[in-house]
Amino acid sequence: MFRKFAFSILIVIAAVCANAAWSQSVADVVVERNVVMKTRDGVSLRADIYHPAGNGKYPVLLERTPYNKAGAEDFERSAALRGYLVVVQDVRGRYASEGDWYPFKYEMNDGYDAVEWAAALPNSNGKVGMWGGSYVGATQMLAAISHPPHLAGICPVVTASNYHENWTYQGGAFEQWFDESWTSGLAQDTANRALRGQTNAMIGSSVLPLKNYPVFNLAVPHDPAELTKQLAPYFEDWADHTEYDSYWKQWAIDENYASIQVPALTIAAWYDIFQGGSLLNFQGLKAHAGNENARSQQRLLVTIGGHAGGGRMIGSVDFGPAAAEYDEHALTLTWYDYLLQGKQNEFATQKVKIFVMGVNQWRQEDSWPLERAKETRYFLHSEGKANSVTGNGSLSTAAAKQEQADSYVYDPAAPVPTVGGPLCCDPEHLPAGPRDQKTVEARPDVLVYSTPPLDHDVEVTGPVTLDLFATSSAVDTDFTGKLVDVGPDGFARNLTEGILRARYRDSRTEVKPIEPGKAVEYKIDLWSTSNVFLKGHSIRLEVSSSNFPRFDRNLNTGKSAATDSAIVKATQTILHDADHPSALILPVVPK
Repeated sequence: MFRKFAFSILIVIAAVCANAAWSQSVADVVVERNVVMKTRDGVSLRADIYHPAGNGKYPVLLERTPYNKAGAEDFERSAALRGYLVVVQDVRGRYASEGDWYPFKYEMNDGYDAVEWAAALPNSNGKVGMWGGSYVGATQMLAAISHPPHLAGICPVVTASNYHENWTYQGGAFEQWFDESWTSGLAQDTANRALRGQTNAMIGSSVLPLKNYPVFNLAVPHDPAELTKQLAPYFEDWADHTEYDSYWKQWAIDENYASIQVPALTIAAWYDIFQGGSLLNFQGLKAHAGNENARSQQRLLVTIGGHAGGGRMIGSVDFGPAAAEYDEHALTLTWYDYLLQGKQNEFATQKVKIFVMGVNQWRQEDSWPLERAKETRYFLHSEGKANSVTGNGSLSTAAAKQEQADSYVYDPAAPVPTVGGPLCCDPEHLPAGPRDQKTVEARPDVLVYSTPPLDHDVEVTGPVTLDLFATSSAVDTDFTGKLVDVGPDGFARNLTEGILRARYRDSRTEVKPIEPGKAVEYKIDLWSTSNVFLKGHSIRLEVSSSNFPRFDRNLNTGKSAATDSAIVKATQTILHDADHPSALILPVVPK
């Protein structure tokens, strides 16, 4: 680990030596490096600029990134050759740009300033579009909220609608794997920056014996948690602000759709960690964007993997040749050819395009969610032993009458492991996407409910909800749900999933403990999918109380795992009878 850390330091130090702006021309594309923009508060942000050779005026494509502008250049050069002025800027506190890094904090003002600066560049025609995914999508949404006059459009790819509910938390649970792995990646550049200027050999020159020479003039804390506070103070803030409070509201996207006044191509993905927020952004902007032109020119494309991967092979599943047709860069250029250059291409008429899994085909739609989809309840049934795939749990559209409840023990010390799903940002250690859930479904603390093998295809496209009636022996706990497609060979492919922390079942702003032993109804958002359950396949639901380390473990004590470590086991009872009609609610598309 130390060698990797040191190597990255050397790379950054080398990059610092090249901070002076310079330009080059290759194959009719002029590239200007490290061009400085001053923010309204005097911070220097640096950008690389690509444009066609000559003195022409071109629409601008702007990307603002925390991931190092000095990356791949294929898109930038191809866009310049297509008649765009391309600007890629390191956001505040990252890589070549100055200032302090803190996620989301500066993106509204800095984004506004960057758009207006780019619009005034010598080769600009004054029209600016933004592009990019994940946090780069956040820089677009936050800039658009500040509505800079020269912003003409955005193209946010796999990004969130709220940085509390579908970025840092979900259903009240901390998105532990993403929050920690993303923070660890971000902290590398912060650590490198902290070491710059801390290499004065004179300070250590009098040290004896010579082998004790300190290579850096920097005190490193012995406690790793203290180092986290120094390099990533925002992580502690995220963990402290468990409820949706003013900390999160200051940069909420979903509370500010009316402030966004430009068209958007929103790209989402079924297995993406921000799928829920991406779809909400499309719906919110279509209904509430600041003017009719913006509302009428909202477009949506939903692909498969997102952060979980690209191409036709995602996770353990081959989605066929149609999946390989997805080309984010080509779509971005086609979108801006339509929006900024007036070309009448597919986006002139195409409003929604989705990839339908199972049949593995692309399909155009008029809206999202699909108006023709019928909300269908698949009720939970069993003889009181739905534990694991060998139990007697079943799903049916017939309502339950008098049935025994199902029970299991949730032990935070032995949580249900995360196997695939919508994950980011360390696939080497926790692979994402669709994967066989057989190891999960073998556990006694996972309840499994399945239909018999289907005698015809069933398409499920749209939002999925688990309406669950349950009791717990604890004052607080979690309930999880996962929709699974089971093939004739037994391969259990996860489709979409969700979690709900009991104390936040009614509100993300207030805590409401549960009364041990009292039946409570939980409406668990499993996000959305589009999948045809083929003839011979089964529709399956998994119910449990943990999905770790994707989500933090509920301690079952009512206290936060951010500040406490004491745990208790909880006995969970899932009710499914006439008075407690637990059901998986699926949007079934009629043939």
